[in-house]
Amino acid sequence: MKRLCAIALAAAGITVALPARAQTFGQFTSAEIIPTNGRLFGAYVVASENVASLLGHLRLSFYPGIDFGFQGGLSRQDFEAGDRTTLRLGTDLKIAVRQPSESLPVSIAVGGGLSVETGDDFSVLSVGPTAVVSRAFATSERTAISPYVGVGIAFSNIDVGPTSDTDVSVPVRVGAEFGVMPGMSLMAELQFQLGDAFSDDFGFSAGVNMPF
Repeated sequence: MKRLCAIALAAAGITVALPARAQTFGQFTSAEIIPTNGRLFGAYVVASENVASLLGHLRLSFYPGIDFGFQGGLSRQDFEAGDRTTLRLGTDLKIAVRQPSESLPVSIAVGGGLSVETGDDFSVLSVGPTAVVSRAFATSERTAISPYVGVGIAFSNIDVGPTSDTDVSVPVRVGAEFGVMPGMSLMAELQFQLGDAFSDDFGFSAGVNMPF
């Protein structure tokens, strides 16, 4: 009987772990670096087949060509064994490697990200490098549309119940920021989790970015 119980617990742990959605949370902004001593606040809804999340984002820059961000929020996970609420926390660094010019008006930035998602007997840690390319198209003297593509490599560790596992995936973000007025832009983003054994393969995020 004890052996059967152990097998059942292990199977339950695997069932829970497989859809654990190990991932960085999103790109959310273009490759353009915010001005030195600048700040940006963002708020987003992030959703996929089995996950719904609300995230806040604070972005800062203290040095030319470099900015970094902090993300935090709550997520609702849909499991066959029952739903659960988790806390999401993340940080990332973005370094400009190319500024737009008249000959090639494209911005390129590289960096890295770290995220953790935690809940009741639930922990997912992801870390890895990132890169993003974007181009701004002016819509008025003070607003623009900035399509972007971000790609990364996510090394993830998951601990759920009795199960502990690791995963390597390639998150891809395709989105755009839409300037609606000076000091405010809307963003929308498609999220693809390539090769991720834990996450939903496809997701979507939308929200608002406000420099201040």
